[in-house]
Amino acid sequence: MRLDPDLPDNYHPALFLAVVMLGGLPLLLNAEPPAFPEDAAQKLERTSFQTGKAWSPLGNLRADVAMVYGLGNGLAERVASWREHGYRVHLMTGVSWGEYQDYLYGRYDGVNHEDNAQTDRNGRKIGHGGDVWYMCPAENYGTYLCVGVQRALDAGVEAVHLEEPEFWARAGYSEGFKREWLSFYHEPWQAPHESADAQWRASKLKYFLYRRALQQVFAYVKAFNVRTGKNVRCYVPTHSLLNYAHWCIVSPESSLARLDGCDGYIAQIWTGTARTPNHFRGVRKERTFETAFLEYGAMQNLVRATGRSVWYLNDPIEDNPRHDWTDYRGNWESTLVASLLQPDVWQYEVAPWPERIFGGKYPHNVKPEDRKAIPPDYASELQVVMQALTDMKQADVQWDCGTQKIGVLVSDSLMFQREQPTPSDPNMAHFYGLALPLVKRGVPVAPVQLENVTLPGFLDAQRVLLLSYQGQKPLTPEVHPALADWVRKGGVLVMVDDDQDPYHRVREWWNDGGKNERTPRRHLFETLGVKDGDFAQAVVAVGKGGVLWLRESPVQFALSAEADARLAGAVKMAADKAGQTWRETNYLALRRGPYVIGAGLDESVPGEARVVKGRFVNLFDPELKVQRAVALTPGARVLLLDLDAVKSAGPRLLASACKALPVKRDDGQLAWTVEGVGDTPAIVLLSTAKPPRSIQLDQQPLDSFTYDAAEGLLYIRFPNEAHPRNLSVEF
Repeated sequence: MRLDPDLPDNYHPALFLAVVMLGGLPLLLNAEPPAFPEDAAQKLERTSFQTGKAWSPLGNLRADVAMVYGLGNGLAERVASWREHGYRVHLMTGVSWGEYQDYLYGRYDGVNHEDNAQTDRNGRKIGHGGDVWYMCPAENYGTYLCVGVQRALDAGVEAVHLEEPEFWARAGYSEGFKREWLSFYHEPWQAPHESADAQWRASKLKYFLYRRALQQVFAYVKAFNVRTGKNVRCYVPTHSLLNYAHWCIVSPESSLARLDGCDGYIAQIWTGTARTPNHFRGVRKERTFETAFLEYGAMQNLVRATGRSVWYLNDPIEDNPRHDWTDYRGNWESTLVASLLQPDVWQYEVAPWPERIFGGKYPHNVKPEDRKAIPPDYASELQVVMQALTDMKQADVQWDCGTQKIGVLVSDSLMFQREQPTPSDPNMAHFYGLALPLVKRGVPVAPVQLENVTLPGFLDAQRVLLLSYQGQKPLTPEVHPALADWVRKGGVLVMVDDDQDPYHRVREWWNDGGKNERTPRRHLFETLGVKDGDFAQAVVAVGKGGVLWLRESPVQFALSAEADARLAGAVKMAADKAGQTWRETNYLALRRGPYVIGAGLDESVPGEARVVKGRFVNLFDPELKVQRAVALTPGARVLLLDLDAVKSAGPRLLASACKALPVKRDDGQLAWTVEGVGDTPAIVLLSTAKPPRSIQLDQQPLDSFTYDAAEGLLYIRFPNEAHPRNLSVEF
């Protein structure tokens, strides 16, 4: 995961991992505890987490997959420790940075490669702590990564995750980068800050270099699969396009889905990315939920119609250790709800670094004696939700929200215009000025990947699209005929552009390599068959659809309430033309099978709060109490289990703050194998029409339970232990 952008360069999350002194695990009858039984659904890899440590009670999240981090420090032993405890095991390692000093200092191939460290215009190497530098990936660097990955293949990992291919926008001044420039462009290097054209070309080269490095490793793994008959998969954990652009980083993003051997992504979105401030109605502040909703949506659009898959990351804390547990918890609930409001995705990385969550004390900016370990109720809440996330592949999906089928087009080139001499808006208002006015009105707007519009069926889910070429440009001419075809079939395009972006004049395909003054907006209008003078009326008909042009900068729509309302009015007009009924709400709600996910919106439209009525337990409530009415007031975040949607003739497990796998017994009693994070409180919720006669945990009577006869619910409580135990209930 990336670090908080406000932290110093020498800050590294490893410095804040708790030092865990592990004693012997409790033994039963003087024997080693049994392995956790096989879970047949585990092969679906519904949930995962990343860790740099061997198995420990604090890391025992009982997800389907443990992603062992890093190529050194006893890799084979760490892999074996997780496999022995019943986990599927993947490798995750940094691709742009890591403990790769063997490469840097020539111990790998006899050649010093320090001149391949990313370097800014002042000659400073850009670091991730100590002498862990961000790399300009030469081809020999890709070869070096393959050697390290082979160690993981030898250890038997089932997948390889190459994390965070990142090239800082302020970089591009190292000797290694200059060599790559000459090889790529066949012309001498130009200082990126000296012209928009040089900055654009530097970004395109950075975009290419990490795509090349990843393809080297993917090809290596694919060749390994051919030799061995195995099926080791390759994924790229990466921040969203929106965050990379906001933090001024260039990464291959959507282009990776076209690489041979790329199986998909992990969407690295969490509090640290989503709390980055942005503008709405002229107010700059953190909007964690809304930003996360757009980030997760952008990542889903990387894979839609590509055949690739994506996991969504959630982090119960974040890289910045200076916040307290209340801050971490509220922001985690916001990002989690935002991720669940993307119903096409059902795989999750439930935590990075679980040891720092369940073993760390925060905040770090107070005296050590004032730092607090994770509150027990938050530890329970986390485990309840982590288990619920294994059940999110639901066919029944129903929205309760504003108008649907509206998107904002985004291009990977959002990352190309972020540095001197003429950077795009520092707060990304050219994007958020178009997206936030819709989200704040309960419209589940989707960031739609411009590079993917040529894929068959990719735009079928959209009826209205907003587009600006301020702050981004179309990377290929092929996208314009695809957009024009979508409009002619009935889509409505809202173009927001004043043609003033200086990057319109870089040497590119839309101006014949800089030979004329055509802008990409004008090329698109030519493809659509419309002229600038046609826009006396609001929407110009094109086939069965139409085009609306707002001749102003999209940044303006983030800076005042008047402009925000004006944009909403234009989108309503476009929706009417597209045959969509316009609706605004002050909440977003979604049903996924028996689960209801909801968020109340602040800075939204006036009106009473939406009240969801029924019989629910909120899985964010560690007591799992029954609620008959849940109000989506501004700032509310809920993950509800609809008790009436999970009725059954016999007793049924509804929720648990531990892994609970059913065990068949000859005597007909209900039994589960249970296991969780050591020394955290477990709660198990069952629906049952009658109270239990007895409950046993590892053949010992358990009295810590309550039965709610009116609701038909049985609550069982006990301390979690990090080894499997038998929980049985006799009726």
